[in-house]
Amino acid sequence: MRADPTPSARGAHRPAGRALGQPKPQAMQWIMLSPWFKHLCWRRVIACLLISLGSLGLAAQPSPEISAVSSLSSSATTSATNSPIAEVIVLDSNAYHLGVDGLPEWRSFEGRHPHSRELHLALRGLTPTGASSLLIRQEDVKEGWEVRFNQRKLGQLATIEQAQITVFEIPGDWVREDANQLAILAPKAIDDIVVGPIQWVNAPTQAYLQQGSVHLTARDRATGQAMPARFTLTDASGALVPMGAAPGQHLAMRPGVAYTGNGQAQLSIPRGTYRLYASRGFEYGVARELITVRPGEPLSVDLALEREVDTTGWVAADTHIHTRTFSGHGDATLEETMLSIAGEGIELAVATDHNDHTDYRGSARAMGVANTFTPVIGNEVTTAIGHFNAFPIDPDASPPDHTLKDWANLIQAMRRVSGVRAIVLNHPRNIHGGFSPMASEWFDSRTGEHAWAAAMSFDGMEVLTSAALQSDPMLLFRDWFALLNQGHRLVGLGSSDTHDIHRYILGQGRTYLRCKDHEPSAIDIEAACQALLEGRALISMGLWVDMVVNHGYGVGDHVPSSKDPLEVRVNVAGPSWTEAQVVELYQDGQRIRSTRLGQTTQAGIKAQVRWTLRAPQKNAYLVAVARGPAVAEPFWVIPRPYQHTSLDYQAMVIGATNPIWLDGSTPGEPAR
Repeated sequence: MRADPTPSARGAHRPAGRALGQPKPQAMQWIMLSPWFKHLCWRRVIACLLISLGSLGLAAQPSPEISAVSSLSSSATTSATNSPIAEVIVLDSNAYHLGVDGLPEWRSFEGRHPHSRELHLALRGLTPTGASSLLIRQEDVKEGWEVRFNQRKLGQLATIEQAQITVFEIPGDWVREDANQLAILAPKAIDDIVVGPIQWVNAPTQAYLQQGSVHLTARDRATGQAMPARFTLTDASGALVPMGAAPGQHLAMRPGVAYTGNGQAQLSIPRGTYRLYASRGFEYGVARELITVRPGEPLSVDLALEREVDTTGWVAADTHIHTRTFSGHGDATLEETMLSIAGEGIELAVATDHNDHTDYRGSARAMGVANTFTPVIGNEVTTAIGHFNAFPIDPDASPPDHTLKDWANLIQAMRRVSGVRAIVLNHPRNIHGGFSPMASEWFDSRTGEHAWAAAMSFDGMEVLTSAALQSDPMLLFRDWFALLNQGHRLVGLGSSDTHDIHRYILGQGRTYLRCKDHEPSAIDIEAACQALLEGRALISMGLWVDMVVNHGYGVGDHVPSSKDPLEVRVNVAGPSWTEAQVVELYQDGQRIRSTRLGQTTQAGIKAQVRWTLRAPQKNAYLVAVARGPAVAEPFWVIPRPYQHTSLDYQAMVIGATNPIWLDGSTPGEPAR
């Protein structure tokens, strides 16, 4: 078990990657034969050739020389050294598209000719009095881009696709009197990004951030009490902005983002006008304010949040959560993760660090959020033949052997771990270590036949993983339907698989389990697991969908056979900041009904749809799915797939049910 790590425990823990072991020969054969993989490999080969040409000067763009120009009007001070409050100086007002010409990463970049593969600028007119700060606006950054100043490494652009202002502090003795060279160096992988404008401040980063002070409070509108929340701060262009915090607070902070466990945050922010958002995950509305920060004028802002989605009787669970502390990658420490769990309104939080048993209880108490959720010890058993979440786990249990090479023995080993009730196949289409559980060599997506069907004794599979989305958001739903049609009683789940504080939002993908939820810190874990095993679960990423057949049969139930028509009622709910455009009904994986919706920006119930169906002659199942456009505002951005198979991707919010089972009227029909 891992809990509240000491420094020695942190250092001794082996950083575990997302994939362990070597691929089987068959898996490697599939990779070599896969048209998508071959296409990707050729793209990388061509990219490497173009990169090589660029390094020889054959594909480079000329490097412009940029002089320092004030971002203020001509009446303002143009030299930061003459002002007690350093001004922001625009070094370059351009937005540069960097990438490989002819090899766009996404369709939105197709037909656009990048400025170059990487950026080299000559900067003139810098006269620092000491350490100074370089501000770079960045967008669509997925890979590691190194930033150098006069051939010295300043750091890397943040690996986040959302627009953000990233700050680098330049030591005073790095700056030359004549021209200075800024370089943003490309990674080996294809990654279309946009950088710029580029600005400079004649002040150390800490001094720049401490120009203004803002005290923020998030309150429950119904009670007036402060509560856990997320604060998001952007500039006028929608980019997340740099900020600091007063010492002595429990905050999880990244540029433009602060999670608080007690509803309070004392922030230091450069002067300017900003858009401020307070949120608490899917079930709450959003409070928005336009604020102006001025030096010497401390600002206090109260923001009230209203509960907009009634999920009474359903527990909000994220069954796939990592920390950098024990998984070894991402950026979220164990302590920070406690704050994001509380700030996103998750009530049942399953710790799933790779091949590790992590106990959140002590850290939740230390961060002051133990009353907001129930922690569950779990383990993402990370193997060469797939990743599986197993939970709950008794505190003193030992991890199972993750080196096993077949599902039958692996699942038996997980079942033997003390306390385990549920085993879930994670992100089934993702490739790790050259292996994908749903690769075509193992799985026929049309028929649902799987080469390892006899060993498919796990309880559920992720059909929506917000940090591991597919280019086609419905692909895993179709895989799930195909497996259900083969008789595999697998529960569909939504989760986040987050390793980060903001790049991938904890609880964005989630599962609602049918059990008592009146006391979030005392959820009955056994009852929640039983609900999961019985399929009394709803899948959610921005929408909440429930279904009832014949006025009394809900998700997970069996409807007795009858010759009378079936009445199906579907409710779609969500906060005011999401929309639903369509509700669909699937029978045995085939869409049999679809209803387009009108304006659905209201909070709470967005649509109530009723259909009448003929009773089936054979056993069948029904699943309802609702979809809508992605959230455009910066507090809940849905990420793109990090293993994408297409230039196209349409981000969307999704809600879905698990099956309601229909008994057929034909005598002797075997139960599903």
